[in-house]
Amino acid sequence: MRSSSIALILIFGLLAQGKALSAYDSLILSDNPVGYWLLNKGETSDASPSGLNGTYSGSCRGQATLPNGDTANVFNGLDNYFEIPDNDTLEVTTTGALTIEAWMRIGAYDFPATENNYVHWMGKGTSGQHLWVARMYNQNDTSRPQRISGYCFNLNGGLGAGSYFQDVIGLTTWIHYTLVINTKATSTSYPTGYTKIYRDGVLRDTDSLQGYNIIPGNGNAPTRIGTRDFNSFFKGAIGKVAIYNYELTAAQLLAHRNSMVASVSPASTADSTAPQCE
Repeated sequence: MRSSSIALILIFGLLAQGKALSAYDSLILSDNPVGYWLLNKGETSDASPSGLNGTYSGSCRGQATLPNGDTANVFNGLDNYFEIPDNDTLEVTTTGALTIEAWMRIGAYDFPATENNYVHWMGKGTSGQHLWVARMYNQNDTSRPQRISGYCFNLNGGLGAGSYFQDVIGLTTWIHYTLVINTKATSTSYPTGYTKIYRDGVLRDTDSLQGYNIIPGNGNAPTRIGTRDFNSFFKGAIGKVAIYNYELTAAQLLAHRNSMVASVSPASTADSTAPQCE
């Protein structure tokens, strides 16, 4: 069955279940992610055909409004997270490439629960079972204030190969974040592959996996959003997390970003990231 047909069947199936899809959601699904979690408040299902449903944990959470008017989950920075069980479709080793995409907005300049002055706000990795992580540093860090990065690791952890951007980020700023890990697109510059990081559909950095001798393995860690391994927790909003088993092009990513901001809702910059207890 053609990929476009699969996407149409999925979209109509979700509509039949009463789950409204935005133009952004339809665009994401047309690019065939192996997992897509809307992270609307209370929504735990995977909107892709993979059916990799997750679970929320923690004491309080709320919701924020994305630029297109859709909602995203707010994490309290202390104990909230969303967990997706391990699955081979979420491993780099399955196809040799992953693209991890999300929308995020900070709820504090300096996070309350950090490790080495940063938070791991999303990732797949536990002791001896590491793969990737999305990281952000506190504003008060003297050398990397508000640096946002993404890393790929060997299974045993240690230093990872990664890419980053470092900008001034405000509390009302939505960021379209994308991390690419590719072990099959090798070249003289990247003999074992690379990581890439995009902000708002624009490539900001590319780094070689060989620099830290990274050869990703197939582990059994879950994918978590809001934390990686409970050593730090993100305070702020995260939504529309998609994972693909191939590298998306810059044109695709820019189209995703533009679809989200094409019709900006006034509420998207006026709501609060303060979590509400359920």
